[in-house]
Amino acid sequence: MSFADIRRSDREERRISPVFWVLLAILGTSGWATWSGYGSAGFGVFLFVVAGWMVSLCLHEYAHARTALHGGDITIGAKGYLTLNPFKYANGLTSFVLPVVFVLLGGIGLPGGAVFIERHRIQGRLKHSLISAAGPLVNLAFAIVLLVPVGQGWLDDAPGTTQVGSTTVHVLPAALAFLGLLQVSASLLNLLPVPGLDGYGIIEPWLSPQTRRAVQPFAPYGMLAVFVILWQSQVNVWFFDQVFKIMELFGVGGFYQYFGQYLFHFWQH
Repeated sequence: MSFADIRRSDREERRISPVFWVLLAILGTSGWATWSGYGSAGFGVFLFVVAGWMVSLCLHEYAHARTALHGGDITIGAKGYLTLNPFKYANGLTSFVLPVVFVLLGGIGLPGGAVFIERHRIQGRLKHSLISAAGPLVNLAFAIVLLVPVGQGWLDDAPGTTQVGSTTVHVLPAALAFLGLLQVSASLLNLLPVPGLDGYGIIEPWLSPQTRRAVQPFAPYGMLAVFVILWQSQVNVWFFDQVFKIMELFGVGGFYQYFGQYLFHFWQH
């Protein structure tokens, strides 16, 4: 294989997938619609939040893959993980289908996990921890980008408004607040030291081999277990109290969060 062939192959492995461009197009179009007031406010918020959530999941997995590549796993590119194509990930069900279903059912930003990293190629416990931490950090960065404009009031005069009862709601900041809530909840949940989630991946390299072997069989069920526990009312209330406290640090109170989620579930009203 010539040097030119190698360069061409490398570019193809890193070329952004058309699927991701479509997601960005839906996100941008629905964002413009919610900002301008074009079309149904509820349907616009729904498209914006689902597309934004999918984009954040792609970036979450990309961060894992990119960090693993720099950590020593040179197989990442050949697997298509650097193309931001959700269909290239190891398990589309746990990475994209279930997280979207969780959002639809309960407004919980529960992330999935999907890139298959050849850990034996990576030397050093710190590198392994950083690979696991990269995904939640993307969700946190996403949350900051979404919440700062809302908390600072930069969008309070957006032309797109809708009437919910006797309240006039600016649609775009409501959509941003709800999507930001999902990102904050995803960051917190994914940092839990539960097998199958990134929080456990961060501490796993520092555990004894015996402990890792004992925990390994439970990893496929960690995400579902967290969702079941969160379905319990007392745990759910406590968890979202923590999410709301974090959002208040950005100046985003309950007003836009509530109406964003209300508009998102447009089929219920």
